[in-house]
Amino acid sequence: MVELLGLLPRTDHWIFCGDVINRGPHIEACMTLAWDLMRSGQATWLRGNHEQQLIDALSLRGEAGHRAREDEDTVQEIGDQACRPWQVRLNQLPLVYRADGWSATHAGFNADGQPDLSIRDSFWESYDGRFGRVVVGHTPRVKVERRQHIVLIDTGAVYGGKLSAYCPETDQVIQVQGLQNPQRRMEIDPDLAPHQGDQVPC
Repeated sequence: MVELLGLLPRTDHWIFCGDVINRGPHIEACMTLAWDLMRSGQATWLRGNHEQQLIDALSLRGEAGHRAREDEDTVQEIGDQACRPWQVRLNQLPLVYRADGWSATHAGFNADGQPDLSIRDSFWESYDGRFGRVVVGHTPRVKVERRQHIVLIDTGAVYGGKLSAYCPETDQVIQVQGLQNPQRRMEIDPDLAPHQGDQVPC
């Protein structure tokens, strides 16, 4: 993330499309960086399904001695107690960012036009452009994928893919290589794999 941000104009406002947590190494440093950028006004951090899962797990803490899920990378890395201050912070994260002609959210919008943190196909197939072009993460692709009114920018950095930034005003993509992690592999739908000769933006 630090490498990618170093390539972006400091005058831009950066939107993190969620799932900043719970994947890869240095999760706490990544959260702190995104939070500090948001507090300074440089960025907006949108809530993703992984942020919501941690919020939900921490909210259940007092119920029958419940602990945050131990299988979550965030809890494993920094511990249950260190996650506690993040509960309040993560609850403050917005679900959508709206701009002139485009918007950003983690996964998409449901049939009622509300942000949905886990939606996939039904949004891709039915979205009619009412919120302008929508930039989403959530679903890893082998490259930034542009549909009629949707841009999917998660390119699987945690799985050895790239970490991507997309500018809605210029349609420019800037990417850095993600960490090579043999313990995580991105499962690619054969229909999404690059065809011979495809150019991946860089």
